[in-house]
Amino acid sequence: MKLKKTIYVVLGCISLGLGAIGTVLPILPTVPFLLLSAFCFSRSSEKLDNWFKSTNLYKNNLESYVKGQGMTKKAKIKILTTVTLLMGFGFYMMKNTPVGRTVLAIVWVLHVLYFLFGVKNYEEAE
Repeated sequence: MKLKKTIYVVLGCISLGLGAIGTVLPILPTVPFLLLSAFCFSRSSEKLDNWFKSTNLYKNNLESYVKGQGMTKKAKIKILTTVTLLMGFGFYMMKNTPVGRTVLAIVWVLHVLYFLFGVKNYEEAE
């Protein structure tokens, strides 16, 4: 039983690290890694679960999504602007790599479509 909890803690910490990196790098998906962290921490210990749910990383990126509310328009615009700028830079740097540009363009379009149509909008309470 203790080994199982240890595995959940380790997996939760790894996915938390990847999720934190994903908040900066748009190529890494933030939400799935943070969801995995939440799952692992809830299975490993109540103390870790409570700690994770009290972090700004959870509150800013996952809390409203977990509650099924979606995201604010402001959060969507912030994410899409960051993704567009970083992927635009990558697109520019791949001027001699047409396959890389094509893949990057497809990933960018999928990001935009997901945030526009896949994630619900909600208004923040004042």
